[in-house]
Amino acid sequence: MLMITVRLFSVDAIHDGMPPEYVDALVETAPEGIAFDDLTVTGDDRYRFRTPDSDYSDLSAAELREVTADSAYATNWYFWHARAPQKAARWSFLRWLEGAGETDRAVPERYDALADGITTEWGQLRITASLGAKGRRRYAVRHVDDAETPADQLVTYEEPSAARKLATEDDDGRYRPLKTAPSLRTGWQFQALDAAELVETVDLFYPATVANWHREREKTLDICHWHETVERQTGIYGVVETWDRGDGHEHVEWVAETHCTDEECLKRRQWEYDDGTALDTDGGDGSFPCREPCSLVISAARKYTRLDAEESQTYELELTPSEKRQLEELIDAVADGRTESIREADFDEGANRFRTRFLRAKRVDEAGRLCGSDDEK
Repeated sequence: MLMITVRLFSVDAIHDGMPPEYVDALVETAPEGIAFDDLTVTGDDRYRFRTPDSDYSDLSAAELREVTADSAYATNWYFWHARAPQKAARWSFLRWLEGAGETDRAVPERYDALADGITTEWGQLRITASLGAKGRRRYAVRHVDDAETPADQLVTYEEPSAARKLATEDDDGRYRPLKTAPSLRTGWQFQALDAAELVETVDLFYPATVANWHREREKTLDICHWHETVERQTGIYGVVETWDRGDGHEHVEWVAETHCTDEECLKRRQWEYDDGTALDTDGGDGSFPCREPCSLVISAARKYTRLDAEESQTYELELTPSEKRQLEELIDAVADGRTESIREADFDEGANRFRTRFLRAKRVDEAGRLCGSDDEK
């Protein structure tokens, strides 16, 4: 006969005589059978409670309650089935944040790690999961660039809705039309979010990224490629479809190289020219996938389509070799967003403000024409 060892608890230790809610939930669920994260509970009237480091059988309901009341496996089961959001994408994301199911780490080891805090990056978010009372999780969120900033130097927010405003403008107060651009403002924190609040906060910073990340893991991500996307454009955006003919593939490469890189977007591009034609441009290394050309890309492509429709002309410009190189450096600096970092006294930089003003004074006439050349001939 199996010897049963039961630890006894005082009345005060279990909510003034009332067992914690997870104890009642486990006892009530036992007849249906529980098998989750190395916890197994079975029985009806007489019960078995088994974990990797314990095995109790022929338990009465009272004995099961006492065994359960001190079990990390029980609180872990209750959190994931009663407190965590039950929508598949959100549930999986929360599990991923603490490495549940991703490693061979047992529940007690995971609890030890959560006691110290498990930190994961999601785009420019730094998310720390920690352990609360009775297996509850608490989540802290801040900008990755604020990882070492003392908490008292950050503005603290409690409601997930604050993320919507934080995601609207960058550190310079400029509007962010693309929420997944690597320009999220710094200087804020959320310190004690519950599971549902955490996922809502992430969704407000980066809409649909959790859902698409989950679909990709489940191999159900519905990718809409460029060709399919432009076919459904109407109205003022219908002009983009004219770019989807003949050598349109090359045009799409230019668009992807311009917009869909890690420097411009934190998503990892999964769409191609069409289902059978991949793009040469790298899709990036972001944590979450991009399933279709976004509205910003389509809007920009509309402008590029009109610009590219112009007939090429030959211009005769009088420039020194240094001035030609300066124009090339200017293009690179503006495209890479480096102009603000170039010091005013660094005259070796082609995009230096004073060198650029000097070039304008020398080569651009009062009508704003470079080297006096008209746009049309």
